[in-house]
Amino acid sequence: MADPALAILVKAVAEEVASMLKGQLARSVEIQPVLLTVKQAAVYLGRSEQAVQHLIFQRELPVVRVGRRVHLDRRDLDKWIEKNKS
Repeated sequence: MADPALAILVKAVAEEVASMLKGQLARSVEIQPVLLTVKQAAVYLGRSEQAVQHLIFQRELPVVRVGRRVHLDRRDLDKWIEKNKS
């Protein structure tokens, strides 16, 4: 760039944009739970809760039981998706 004032302005704008994006990225990082409820798993798979319960009953999806609560491991859901791709 021929104009030093323009180069300084461009650099200042670029640094401001980078700072703003860095702040937004820091806020958008969200910890995703590994264990999901049946309801959350249904949303994750795009199925109904009853369909997920049926898959559990048919032993197509393994579960993690904590007392009376049933949880599904996100990695098992991903494996099920891969297995059922055509």
